[in-house]
Amino acid sequence: MTVSPDLRSAEIPSPGQTPSAGSPTPGPGQTASPGEDLSLADAERRRGLRRMKVIATSLLLSAAVVYALTLREPGAWVWVNVTAEAAMVGALADWFAVTALFRHPLGLPVPHTAIIPKRKDALGMSLQAFVSEHFLAEDVVRDKVARADVAGRAGEWLSRPANARLTTRLLARGVAGGLRELREEDLTAVLDQAVVQRVLAQEWSAPAGSLLEHIVAEGGHRQLADLAFDHLHRWVADNRPVIVGLVVDRAPAWTPAWVNEAIAARAFKEALALARDIDVDPGHRARRALDDVIARFAHDLQHDPETRAKAEDTMKKVLVQPEVRQALAAVWSTGRQLLVEALEDDGSTLRHRAAEALIGWGKRLSDDAELRARADAAAVDAVGFLVRTYREEISTIISDTVRRWDGVDASRRIELHVGRDLQFIRINGTVVGALAGLAIHAVTVLAG
Repeated sequence: MTVSPDLRSAEIPSPGQTPSAGSPTPGPGQTASPGEDLSLADAERRRGLRRMKVIATSLLLSAAVVYALTLREPGAWVWVNVTAEAAMVGALADWFAVTALFRHPLGLPVPHTAIIPKRKDALGMSLQAFVSEHFLAEDVVRDKVARADVAGRAGEWLSRPANARLTTRLLARGVAGGLRELREEDLTAVLDQAVVQRVLAQEWSAPAGSLLEHIVAEGGHRQLADLAFDHLHRWVADNRPVIVGLVVDRAPAWTPAWVNEAIAARAFKEALALARDIDVDPGHRARRALDDVIARFAHDLQHDPETRAKAEDTMKKVLVQPEVRQALAAVWSTGRQLLVEALEDDGSTLRHRAAEALIGWGKRLSDDAELRARADAAAVDAVGFLVRTYREEISTIISDTVRRWDGVDASRRIELHVGRDLQFIRINGTVVGALAGLAIHAVTVLAG
């Protein structure tokens, strides 16, 4: 009896066979055509498929040999012959059934064969619907995530310094890459929309007044005042000719020059003493007066309509100036460069602080049951939202992928993954056929 190429599932390379040079390597999830290189997993699947086909075909051939040898033997050999005949029938029937899934048996276009190549799109849609309904159902996914202890595992993982540093490095590279790819024109547009337009669209005087009032009440402005008065003192000390010149220039024309110079020198001396006193005396009345002025301005920004209107108008006039937007863009561009350098430097303070923060966050997740429960609930809600909103889009990956395959390729891929198990159908068909044939013959003999 001649075995057809379909029975051998032609041309499966043997384990020792070397694929042809220069052949493309299939990507993840792909299988290879005959002669192509295989991934380790696919090569193992192909060897397993080949072994099972050899076993199933060997059983069929063995039944055929036994049938041929006992065809004309008398007596008890008839029972063996009948059993072998039934085994061949069962083996051939199941071979036909398995082969019909992937190709036309013996190359003959028998109806309802080569099912996968012909109906791969419909099968892909059916598989998509099955996965969508039973695996991407919101309640199923939410329950799976709820039982996965996501927060606890994440906390335990992040609390390890090596993992925290790895996470920080990956995040830093991603953020730095995104900042580096941001173009200047895009940056200007973002600043205009995110800063300038938002400020122009909202009233800022009352919040600014409230903030300024809080700063004055807490004394937060005093360091700035100290810096300003220190610079004022030094400026007066370093600019005697300027101050003297101002006094002399404004003196009456009829006064003698020596009188004007003496008055100017005295004015400089008093101005220097005043600037020094204000600089060194935190309770100087000039400082108190400045506090009163700032406090009054903060109050008017919140409660005086005229002051608020003037402040709003001034802010809008300042912000619409091109120079202001250019200055904002320049400040952000410089800040971005500094941020990118800090993110890319393994030894930067930013990276170190970020890693410490992740370690601390991981320890809190591991130790704080309430925080862990909230984090798990947030993860469950987030996944539930994604599945509820994008389930159809996610599941279409199946049908879209199958649709891109041609029929032969789809058949080869599927057979590589499930064909080994399907060969057990052929083996079982041979055994069950033999037993059924023996039983039927026994019933026939008993019935006379």
